[in-house]
Amino acid sequence: MPKAIPSDAADTSVAPLPATYEAALSELEALVGQLESGQMPLDQLLTGYQRGAALLAFCRDKLKAVEDQIQVLDGGQLKPWSGA
Repeated sequence: MPKAIPSDAADTSVAPLPATYEAALSELEALVGQLESGQMPLDQLLTGYQRGAALLAFCRDKLKAVEDQIQVLDGGQLKPWSGA
């Protein structure tokens, strides 16, 4: 009779999101490169796409949080970036 897999070990295929924006962006860039290469098997393409969507959402959330903080610091008005 097959052994039951503990519920906490059943979902080991989902990697946790990186701790920082920079790490997530780096992983996302590498993943996009792999996806664009056309060398990934179909099942890995789907997994890669799902991981990429999660990383993209994570990066967007981090950027939005920073934008919100800047807006608070600037008295509720988001000023245009004059970047160097």
